[in-house]
Amino acid sequence: METTEQIRHDRTLQGKRVILLGGTSGAGFATAAAAAKEGASVVVVSSRKERVDAALLRLPRNAEGYAVDLANEEEIRGFFSQIGAFDHLVFTAGDPLLVENIGAIDLDSARKSFELRYWGAYMAAKFGSEKIRPGGSITLTSGVAGAKPPKGFTIPASICGSIEALTRALAVELQPLRVNAVSFGLMRTEMWNHIPEEDRNIMYETSGQAIPVGRVGEPEDAAEAFLYLMREHYSTGQTIVVDGGSILA
Repeated sequence: METTEQIRHDRTLQGKRVILLGGTSGAGFATAAAAAKEGASVVVVSSRKERVDAALLRLPRNAEGYAVDLANEEEIRGFFSQIGAFDHLVFTAGDPLLVENIGAIDLDSARKSFELRYWGAYMAAKFGSEKIRPGGSITLTSGVAGAKPPKGFTIPASICGSIEALTRALAVELQPLRVNAVSFGLMRTEMWNHIPEEDRNIMYETSGQAIPVGRVGEPEDAAEAFLYLMREHYSTGQTIVVDGGSILA
């Protein structure tokens, strides 16, 4: 357990080692880049090697990268058995959201949606927590759909709610290790690249105009929340909302 003196002098990421599962794009990559800028050594992980290679070209030379199937228990177990000790674990991995009216949802596809976003996060905490140094943390990823689901979001909303419940349970299970989550509104990330560019830009503009801050989120907005939860030493079991006020609109 950390002493008060250690906490007072340990509020930066300088010299820390941060592992980011899903850290090759979107909010995960922005967090990796921001953490590296503050002096952390970062390890980015994705299921696709080409994404890992591309991310490493944009990060400092001491960054590490690995291709791991984050929905596969044996691959996750193997990764953490070899990676050594580290300070912070961030899980941002996710595939495109399954958005369908309930009558049109195929249950096999619905179950598959949970494999990466929920079970991947669960397994990361299970195997990764053993390697985290005192004073470290785990931060998971949720979304405001869990609290304010639009029509067609029964599966994404269910995953978000599950992640937030998991966050609270892990904070108790793994204490004194801190476990928190960041809940996002709409972010301008690669997750939406399956939508044609013109339609995507209209979605961003329309959604941004409908919320209090007047714009959708950027990956750098997300990164600030992850860095905050790594730096501070007193929050656990909490979900930080970064949504531009969309939950109020």
